[in-house]
Amino acid sequence: MDEIDRKIAIAVQQDGAAGLSDLAKVSGLSVSATAERVKRLEERGVIRGWHAALDPVEVGCPLLAFLRVAVRPGRDDAAFRKAVRRQESVLECHQLTGEWSYLVKLRVGDIGALDALLAEEIRPLAGIERLAVEVAMATVKETALLPVAHQLEEET
Repeated sequence: MDEIDRKIAIAVQQDGAAGLSDLAKVSGLSVSATAERVKRLEERGVIRGWHAALDPVEVGCPLLAFLRVAVRPGRDDAAFRKAVRRQESVLECHQLTGEWSYLVKLRVGDIGALDALLAEEIRPLAGIERLAVEVAMATVKETALLPVAHQLEEET
């Protein structure tokens, strides 16, 4: 990625609804050249999709929880990954080093929904050795914006 690609990437992260003319102003290119850059960023997988940021409370999933999960390696591990990918409440799942296999971020409507998810979907999975649940009391910062600007500053 060159400096122009980074400027475009930063702009679309901040406002995914920005029009090509807005992006052209940011990039310093013509609208058609900017459109070509955006298309290439999509083709290369730099831009992986276009999404709206929704308020979790307004859409009915205010409870944020994190699960630390220890899973036996092998087939049980693959089954866990498959089950987590299917689960709509799971926002993120990260394989870890150390004593826990995975860290799972999820959002649900309330503590009852969390309890049902754990009891009906997660705990019954084969190979789960341990599970720890942490409920967030407040969110200090939550973002999906990547620090592209910092990389740009470091390279100049």
